[in-house]
Amino acid sequence: MCTVTYIPHKDKIFLASNRDEKHSRADAIAPKAYEFSTGKIFFPKDAQANGTWIALHENGNAMVLLNGGFQKHEPVYPYRKSRGLIFLDIMDSDWMLDKYKTISLENIEPFTLVMYRDGELYECRWDGKQKYIEEKDITVPHIWSSVTLYDNETIAKRKLWFEEFIQKNAQPQMDDIFHFHHFGGEGDEVNDIRMNRNGVLYTVSVTGIELDSEKAFLKYIDLKNEQSYTSSFNFSTSPTH
Repeated sequence: MCTVTYIPHKDKIFLASNRDEKHSRADAIAPKAYEFSTGKIFFPKDAQANGTWIALHENGNAMVLLNGGFQKHEPVYPYRKSRGLIFLDIMDSDWMLDKYKTISLENIEPFTLVMYRDGELYECRWDGKQKYIEEKDITVPHIWSSVTLYDNETIAKRKLWFEEFIQKNAQPQMDDIFHFHHFGGEGDEVNDIRMNRNGVLYTVSVTGIELDSEKAFLKYIDLKNEQSYTSSFNFSTSPTH
């Protein structure tokens, strides 16, 4: 996995993620709230490893995972813990960046995290040896593509598609963003935003989070089983379907 976009619009922001997975991987469990030490965290669960790739905390923090750091790597199994579970360890905090700085990532496969809280956006990469942190401009849109699936040329091409989408959608809403995550590209199933590599590896779901200072809306489309889920909540209350 995957493809992630961040789009600011007026007093809110959108985070969206395409999850690209092998057909053989167990179906994910639809998003719901789970109790953690710092409060409720809302996310779709990977039924195979019990982790996740995108989550929203009731405190208003949001985070998304991409596999890989800066370049494609050769896995060296076994790893100490799955990236999806490490993700939840980091998410279960008042501020994910502080947790990322202190958590041990020894023998954890490389990954990238996109972290957001009100007024702050960070890209954090773990290359298997060292942690990297880069603050991103929250006032402009961003796109990330997993280095484990896409080479540099394809990543650059996908960035151009995203920029063209932004130019044509000056005031995007969730439906517009989901349209890009479904149909962005140039008709090449191997590398389009919604990808399919011979039915073996393909985009299995699209998740979108809409956030402002008081409330959140989450939309999840299970492409594999053709089902959709939505949920909204205020940060002072629990998620409701």
